[in-house]
Amino acid sequence: MTGNDLGPGERTRVRRLPGKAQYEEATIHSILDEARMCHVAGVVNGSAMALPTLHAREGNTVYLHGSQSNALMKAIVSQGEAFVTVTLYDGLRLARSAFESSIAYRSVALFGPATEVTDLAEKSRVLDMFVDAILPGRASEVRPMNEREVNLTMVVAVQIEEASAKVSSGPTEDFPEDVDLPIWSGTVPAALQFSDPIGSMNGAMLTGEIPVPDSVVRLLGSQ
Repeated sequence: MTGNDLGPGERTRVRRLPGKAQYEEATIHSILDEARMCHVAGVVNGSAMALPTLHAREGNTVYLHGSQSNALMKAIVSQGEAFVTVTLYDGLRLARSAFESSIAYRSVALFGPATEVTDLAEKSRVLDMFVDAILPGRASEVRPMNEREVNLTMVVAVQIEEASAKVSSGPTEDFPEDVDLPIWSGTVPAALQFSDPIGSMNGAMLTGEIPVPDSVVRLLGSQ
């Protein structure tokens, strides 16, 4: 690896459509940060397993979390390595042929050593970072996790040893012989959209006097 590149490496090198590959640190970080969830892969009792989970990034470290009984999290810590992927679905790329039609997306695949975070203060800090990764500003609005809750949660740090991004965007590509066919081609953009918040009417919420928090207001205003 040179400069600000995170790859390519043997585990994450893009081999199919390598022209869509990007290995720049800034691109990989931006996709990881925008993705709402990831998939983690490992080997559990001799069998391959992948699960969706939440993640948060700090520098070239991706943090994962789950219950202390999570077999996959325990396995990647035991084996000392993890494979993580994220995908952002950006829409449809509709060509004049089925073969050339595809989706618009941005994805990242990364590999690196996995270790458990056991220090109580560090776990608490990272778990707050998870909350703010999901909804910026929310960690300061809620009751902090107590020691029991922190101890019930397993936090795993995955150092990005190698990574690649794959980006499919822009206009569709047609075979030259298809260009004049009377078939519509183009792109249909897609984006994640949040709807109006619905309060849970229990406890103190029954009075209807608790306003929508600033974190949610900012989230909706950013759309």
